[in-house]
Amino acid sequence: MKIFNTLTRQKEELIPIKEGEYKIYACGPTVYNFIHIGNARPLCVFDVLRRYLEYRGNKVNFVQNFTDIDDKIIRRANEEGLTYKEISEKYIEEFWKDANGMNIRKATTHPKATENIDEIIDICSALIEKGFAYEAAGDVYFSTKKFKEYGKLSHQPLEDLEAGARINIGEVKREPMDFALWKSAKPGEPYWESPWGHGRPGWHIECSAMVRRYLGKTIDIHCGGQDLIFPHHENEIAQSECCNGVPFANYWMHNGFITVDKVKMSKSLGNFFTVRDVAQEFGYEPIRFLMISCQYRSPINYSIDAIMQCKASLERMYTCRNNLDFALKNAKEEAGEKDAEIIDLINKRKAQFIEAMEDDLNTADAIGVIFELVRDLNTNVNEGIQSKALVEYAISSFDELTDVLGLLYNREKKGSLDGDIEALIEQRNAARKAKNWAEADRIRDELKAQGIILEDTAQGVKWHRA
Repeated sequence: MKIFNTLTRQKEELIPIKEGEYKIYACGPTVYNFIHIGNARPLCVFDVLRRYLEYRGNKVNFVQNFTDIDDKIIRRANEEGLTYKEISEKYIEEFWKDANGMNIRKATTHPKATENIDEIIDICSALIEKGFAYEAAGDVYFSTKKFKEYGKLSHQPLEDLEAGARINIGEVKREPMDFALWKSAKPGEPYWESPWGHGRPGWHIECSAMVRRYLGKTIDIHCGGQDLIFPHHENEIAQSECCNGVPFANYWMHNGFITVDKVKMSKSLGNFFTVRDVAQEFGYEPIRFLMISCQYRSPINYSIDAIMQCKASLERMYTCRNNLDFALKNAKEEAGEKDAEIIDLINKRKAQFIEAMEDDLNTADAIGVIFELVRDLNTNVNEGIQSKALVEYAISSFDELTDVLGLLYNREKKGSLDGDIEALIEQRNAARKAKNWAEADRIRDELKAQGIILEDTAQGVKWHRA
């Protein structure tokens, strides 16, 4: 498999530290509000990365954190008259509702910043001892000029980065580009005991601490959105490599931005949408489909038209899958003359799917292959009577590929609805046998009003959603 490594700005062969095993860290949300559709993209993209690596037989240790203490959380807690912990726990619970709705698998570990204070303090202390950090009035800052490779991820020399940097009121750092590892507590703020007095961790240090504790000093892949390249991931590299003396991550993967109607999403522009908002109107699965509908490094444009196209694409997939179930009911036991030929065609699509995913996780091409498979199955399996073995292989192959992308996970939910449809179809069949044409037409019209189209075939009645 080849992936584009942000660190080297080129596609590279993905070679794990230990063969057959991957250690991956993905930056998680700051839990002070519902997640927005921009948050949804890395969740879906790197969930697919993990699923694909596991599909190919690898073991994946996947860690995704929760930032459960920071300025936004404290501000929200004060606004709502709650503690920071009550706010963070509330929105972690809301996060899981949305994540489960989008079929995001739970990580191997979901650590919280506040569960790793001792590790954070240890790293801060080590950096001070090694001369890479300093204490000032209860704060601890990292000295960027001490790390000669600072800027290597964002590919910007320190001199260019310094041009737009400044020291804010209340900060006591020595240089504008220095960043906080530990912040002294302001009156009324939550705090933890430290060698530098009451305080709390800075944002960047928590990820370094959690990577080291749960994955080790060097990991295979660190991933997140493009907006995190600088300063967050740049600072993670600096503090981790200076503390541990070894490379922090061998590969860096960053997903592209999301625009709304081709304009950058922003609260000030009023084009800011939470996942919950969109899901309530269109459902969660179309959101997931949209997030992986193009190659992960490319930008995605969210619009009503785009999400409706995703819904239509999913319905095509569900219809194909339902037709396979229908074909299985009518399948014969003996092998067919074309079984080997059709199985070869299915295997060709599986190989093309893998080829697309091996090329920098190209989910857009992988989805294209699935729709080629849909066409193949509709032509060669769903039309006419086929052997049971062939239909079963078609079903297992179709489920195999859609599961890698985390799609068609609402089949069970749809199955209960499908049972109601099948019952009405049986009632219609009974009415036709009794030559009660008026009742048969009434049931057909009732189903059509629900968006269910019936098709009478030699093998029985097939149906699909309009």
